[in-house]
Amino acid sequence: MLGILGEEELDQMVRDYIESDQSTTPIPARTSKPRPRKSQSILQDILSEATHIETQLLDKVLMCVGSGTGEPSSLKKWVVTRLQMDGYEASLCKTSWVSTSGHKIFQFTGGYDYIEVMITDQNFSSKTTRLVVDLDLRSQFEVARPTRTYKDLTNALPSVFVGTAERLDKIISLLCSAAEASLKENDLHIPPWRKAEYMKSKWFSKNCNKVSVTPISEPGSDASEEQKQRYMLPPSFSRGPITSSRLIMS
Repeated sequence: MLGILGEEELDQMVRDYIESDQSTTPIPARTSKPRPRKSQSILQDILSEATHIETQLLDKVLMCVGSGTGEPSSLKKWVVTRLQMDGYEASLCKTSWVSTSGHKIFQFTGGYDYIEVMITDQNFSSKTTRLVVDLDLRSQFEVARPTRTYKDLTNALPSVFVGTAERLDKIISLLCSAAEASLKENDLHIPPWRKAEYMKSKWFSKNCNKVSVTPISEPGSDASEEQKQRYMLPPSFSRGPITSSRLIMS
C-alpha cells in the first residue's frame, strides 16, 4: 500500500512540477529586429521641415540663378547683389583651412566660398538666424564609381541649398557616411577630402572672410534651359506647398 501511495504521490509531484513550470515560464514570442532606416529616408526627414521665410529666400535665390549666366564665382556675386537690393543682409563668404587628417606630415589645404544671409526675427529684433546658401551643393558629394544606393541619395539632394548651419551639418554627416560606404563597397580608398571633418570645413571653418561685392550689371538673360536647369531642384520634387523637397532648414 505504501508503495502504491508512493507512486501516486510521485506522479502527482511530477504533474505539479510540469504545470508549475509551464505557468511560470513564458513562451518567447517571435520578434524581428527593426530594420535600420535607409539613408534616403533620413534625408527626406531632414528635408521635410521648412519655414515661410526660408522658402521665400529659396524662391528668390532660384529666380536670381535662373537669370544669371557666367562663371560660378560671378553668379554668386550676382546673387548676393540681387539679395542685397531686395533688402537681405547677404554676404559672400570665403573659407580656408588646413587638414592634417591625423598625420602632420600629410597636410591638405582647402578653400571654399558660399553665400551667407542673416535673417532678423520681426518679433524679436535681437534674434538673428544665419542661413547658408550654396548654389551647387549636390556636386560637393560626388565620388568615383558611386554605388546605386549612393547615387540615388545624392540625386535626392537639392543642388541649390538654403538652410541653417545645424541642418547642413546633419546633411554633411549623412552624405559623408554614405560616401565612405560606397567607396568601401568598391574597394576604393577613402581620401581625406571626402571625410566629414574636411567637408564641414567648407562651411564651418573658423577662418572665414566676408568679401565685399561690387554691384554688377544684370547678366544676359539668354541662358539656355540646360544652363538654368542644372541649378534647379531634382525633377521628382514638387514646386507646390512647402515640403522637404524645396529646401533644407532647421
